[in-house]
Amino acid sequence: QVQLLESGGDSVQAGGSLRLSCVVSGYTNGRYCMAWFRRAPGKQREAVAGIDPDRRSRYADWVKGRFTISQDSANNTLYLQMTSLKVEDTAMYYCAISTFLRCGWPVLERDVATWGQGTQVAVSS
Repeated sequence: QVQLLESGGDSVQAGGSLRLSCVVSGYTNGRYCMAWFRRAPGKQREAVAGIDPDRRSRYADWVKGRFTISQDSANNTLYLQMTSLKVEDTAMYYCAISTFLRCGWPVLERDVATWGQGTQVAVSS
C-alpha cells in the first residue's frame, strides 16, 4: 500500500524559507507524476508544483521563482523548497502521486491516486 508522509511545515515570518519533505513508502518513487498541493483557509485545494519521472517540473504562476520541487529517488522522498514566503502562502500542504506518468498542468485533484495527510505552513507578517 502506497503511503505518503509529509513533514517540514512550521510557522515562519514573511520572507523566510522552509523545506517540505514527503517520504514515499510502498511505491518506487519517480515512476509517476508527483505533486504538491495546498489548501488555504476558506479556499479550495490547488496545485502548487509537479514533477515528472524525467525531472520536468511545473509550477503555479504565483510560486515561480520562489518554490522548487525536487525528488530523491534513492531515498524515495519528494521535496518542496520554499523561499521568500508570503502571508498568502499560509496553508496546509499536501504531497500527492498522480495516476499519470507525466504531469499535466495544473495537476488535477481527480487525477491524484494517493494523498498525504498534510503539513501546516503558517507565514506571519
